[in-house]
Amino acid sequence: MASDNRYLFRAPLLDAEQRVIGYRLACQKNPQDSEFSGEADSRQLLAVLAEHAGETRSGRFFVEVGPVARFAEELAALPPQASVLILKPGDLRDGGNRAMLASLRERGLGLALCDADPAFLELRENEALLSQLGYVLVAFDHPQRAAITSLARQRPLPLSVVVDRIPGWPELAACAGTGMAGIFPDLCRAPREIRQPVKLGPQAQQILQLMHMVQGNADIRHVEKVLKSDVTLSYKLLRYINSAGFGLEVEIESPRHAVAMLGYAPLFRWLLLLLTRTHATGFSPALMQAAMVRGRFAELLGQGFLSRREAENLFVVGMFSFLDRLLGIPVKEVLSQLTLPETVAEALLAREGVYAPVLTLAEACESEDGRAADFAVALSMKAEDVNQAHLLALAWAQNIKI
Repeated sequence: MASDNRYLFRAPLLDAEQRVIGYRLACQKNPQDSEFSGEADSRQLLAVLAEHAGETRSGRFFVEVGPVARFAEELAALPPQASVLILKPGDLRDGGNRAMLASLRERGLGLALCDADPAFLELRENEALLSQLGYVLVAFDHPQRAAITSLARQRPLPLSVVVDRIPGWPELAACAGTGMAGIFPDLCRAPREIRQPVKLGPQAQQILQLMHMVQGNADIRHVEKVLKSDVTLSYKLLRYINSAGFGLEVEIESPRHAVAMLGYAPLFRWLLLLLTRTHATGFSPALMQAAMVRGRFAELLGQGFLSRREAENLFVVGMFSFLDRLLGIPVKEVLSQLTLPETVAEALLAREGVYAPVLTLAEACESEDGRAADFAVALSMKAEDVNQAHLLALAWAQNIKI
């Protein structure tokens, strides 16, 4: 496989409250690919980010690049405030990189150090190099993680410590307890313990009622009446439609106007987003955003070969595929209270039908095992198109306010 056919995967960076504050991006690794080249992958990754600088400007993306002097053209096109370059000690020591690093730092790009040991952080001769950094990345299982963390925090200008490769939810909680941010590559796959069955509360029931009305094309006046009966729902709807993700030039001030502007399909989408937040005791902002990204990603992938309505159904499929973890109840139980297209239920319950291959591809881009290529080929999709949809989905999720 040629290097320009690499598929991106993302690993979310979470703060102590499980909010997504950025992503580590890399190219998936395929063990069967004899042409694998770290430099070629870095070049492709930087080119993709630079090409979509406008969409990704509001995010924070950590990317490993190696010797920066080799990527001057690509780095010059990156959105500075959204980009953090991951470097190794050898990259900092390389005299050919130093002037370039200083220039990048002056432009506003963040610099992070990985694979460092306590000795490197303690050497006085490295002080000038370390002063350019904003972050230190240290693997969760690093035997000297505590020492590296302590040295980073004790510096005259403390470095932010990011714990990399957090393996599970308990380990994430341990990092959060110390106030540290962490990169959780398997967030979308790691199981969460649900200690007891959860029943849908009154708010969730009301949202399901509205979703049922929307699916049945109920009169807009009846939908408006239910919305107005709950001030909180009305407020959230107005906040959602007036958020940056819609780019409206005028402010929407009434639920009726919001419903008229949205239309029923987008309104159903908003209600689904709200539904995922009703698990009061087990809600995770990180899982919520992962669900939003997966839904939007699947929708964008489907726009290339499906009708608009079918692509919108893919958003529902992507979001619903997270519902059991977000709500603490089986997806089948939620589906029993709604009238959804058979193709949606088929994809969710049996992983069959027209939507299943798209959902599988979106899920494959959430890990680094390299299988995205196989699923994309089956859909006759190019890496360029998949990567673009992936970044656009990340940008969309960051701009939407629920």
